[in-house]
Amino acid sequence: MKRKLSGLQRDVLALYKQCIKTSYSKPKETQQHWRNYIREEFHKYRNLPKRQFSTIEHLLRTGSRRLEMFSNPQIKDIH
Repeated sequence: MKRKLSGLQRDVLALYKQCIKTSYSKPKETQQHWRNYIREEFHKYRNLPKRQFSTIEHLLRTGSRRLEMFSNPQIKDIH
């Protein structure tokens, strides 16, 4: 039986999916760099307690701004 996700959990997963999707718009040779960076950034906060709503909301806003910035086609690679 699947557990129902909270609204914040759905938002985090949606942001993750958007980030991964955006990595495919980057040059083929740098796509793996982008995906590794995305995984590392999300993994940093993997053990954050689910009840720290303000922290999670802050991270979602920060992640959304980063996604918007990194979506710029002029940004080709990340290190």
